[in-house]
Amino acid sequence: MNPRKNKPVIGISIGDINGIGPEVTIKALLDNRLQKLITPVIYAHGKVLTFYRKQLEFEDFNFMQIRNIDEVHHKKVNVINVIEESPEVIPGVETQEAGKMALSALEHAINDLKSGKIDGLVTAPLNKNNVNSPEKKFIGHTEYLTQAFESKESLMFLVAEDIRVGLVTGHLPLSQVSNHVTAENIKRKLDIMLKSLKEDFGVDKPRVAVLGLNPHAGEDGLLGEEEESIIKPVIKEYKDKGHLVFGPYPADGFFGMMHQKKFDGVLAMYHDQGLIPFKSLAFETGVNFTAGLPIVRTSPDHGTAYNIAGKKIAEEGSMRAALLQAYDIIKNRGDWENTED
Repeated sequence: MNPRKNKPVIGISIGDINGIGPEVTIKALLDNRLQKLITPVIYAHGKVLTFYRKQLEFEDFNFMQIRNIDEVHHKKVNVINVIEESPEVIPGVETQEAGKMALSALEHAINDLKSGKIDGLVTAPLNKNNVNSPEKKFIGHTEYLTQAFESKESLMFLVAEDIRVGLVTGHLPLSQVSNHVTAENIKRKLDIMLKSLKEDFGVDKPRVAVLGLNPHAGEDGLLGEEEESIIKPVIKEYKDKGHLVFGPYPADGFFGMMHQKKFDGVLAMYHDQGLIPFKSLAFETGVNFTAGLPIVRTSPDHGTAYNIAGKKIAEEGSMRAALLQAYDIIKNRGDWENTED
C-alpha cells in the first residue's frame, strides 16, 4: 500500500473514551509538526472530542466532522462517528457502552485499512474487560489484527529510540510459556523481526540478540534445558545462514549492562521478560508495533489509566511517538518497495 502523494492518512481508533486515550490523542495532535507530516482520522464520535476539548480546556484543538473516509480533508484533524449516538463520557469509570464504542472504532478503522483508504492505524488503549463478550473474545490488539488480516503470524514489537524488543510468546499465562518456546516458534518470530528491521526500520544488516528462557540462560543446563536443546541450535542455524543473531543472553545481566544498545533488536521469550525492561527504559516514548502484518499498526505502550483520566495530567509522549513511528514505517516500506522494483 503506497502512501498518499501528499501525506499518509493515519487512522486513530479512540479506545476507551473514559480512559486517557482521548486526552493523549488531542495533546499529540496539538503538535503542529505532526499535522504537517500526516492526515489524522480519529474513529470515535464528535461529542467525545467536544467533551474533552471543553473539560480539559483545549481551545486550540479543532476538528472536522466527516461522514466517511472518502470525505477526508488533508489539512484538518478528521473525526468519523463510529456509532450514531455517543455514550456518556465518564472519565475514570468502566462502562459497557464505552467498551462497545472502542470495538466499533477499531472495526471501522480495520475496514478502511482493508480498503486501502488509510495508510496506517494507531490504536489508543482500550479495556479488555468491557470489550469482551460471549460472542467475541478480545485477547489484545495484536491478536485481533492478526486474525482480521488473516496473517499466519505476527510479532509484538516494542520499539523506542535505542531499544526494540520482540516477543516469542505474548499474551499467554506464564505456566504455558515453556511449552510454546519451541524451535519453530522462535524461528517464526526471528524471521519476522529480521524482515521488519530491514523493511520497516531501514536496517540493512540487523544485529539481533536472543534472550534465554531460564535464569542465567540455563547455566549450561543446570537451571533448565531449553537453552541447550532449543535456543542455541536455532541461533547456530541463523548464524550459519549469515544472519547476525547472537545469544542466548541472561535477561537480567543483558539489560542491566544496557547491552540492548549494541543490537538493532532483542528477542525475548515471554511477555514480562521483554516488557518490564522496555517500559522501565522507555515508558514515556515507547511504541507497540505489530510487525508481520500487511498493514502498519502502532500504539502507545500504556493502558487506559482510569485513575488519571480527565485530569489533564496524562503524558502524550507515547501517543506522539506512535504516530511518528507509524509515519516512519509507512515511509520506510515505501522506500523498500521502490528499491525492490
